[in-house]
Amino acid sequence: MATGLARLWQRLQDWLNHLSNTYPTGFNVVLVLLAIALVALLVHIGYVMWHIVRPAARTGMRASASTTAIVMDARAHLALAEDLARAGRYAQALAHCFVAALLELDKRKALRLHPSKTPAEYVAEARLDAQGRAALAGLVAQLYRHLFGAIPCDEYEYRSFGETAQELARGPHVVPA
Repeated sequence: MATGLARLWQRLQDWLNHLSNTYPTGFNVVLVLLAIALVALLVHIGYVMWHIVRPAARTGMRASASTTAIVMDARAHLALAEDLARAGRYAQALAHCFVAALLELDKRKALRLHPSKTPAEYVAEARLDAQGRAALAGLVAQLYRHLFGAIPCDEYEYRSFGETAQELARGPHVVPA
């Protein structure tokens, strides 16, 4: 492999020497274009690196929805769910009801809330009795069906989901550690 690369390098040098001897103006144009391409590449790499490593505090960016979702407490999520439901956005309201229930279950040490977990992962890890685990699995299935399956959600389903979620969060289903 090394000899193949050495051969290719030698052929490139020979071609450049031939170009500079035969067409000096063409060689200079190729050299200038390569230099411009190199500068553009270095500027682009620097720009991308700057965007990657710059701290968010200096950019003035607001916290994203994914970071504020965990910072809000359960009551705030329920209030937001009600606002969304009044606006007819029931599927999005389900998500906030679900997060409110997870926050309550986390407070009761039935599970450990983390933004990188999927709703289905909470079913596997939750310290709930059989009825509580089944209720949580049903909530996750309904959440997936409406949020990811794009099946329309109406007010009745939203209210039913909310009642089940709050019953699960406050009910006697948590198994002691």
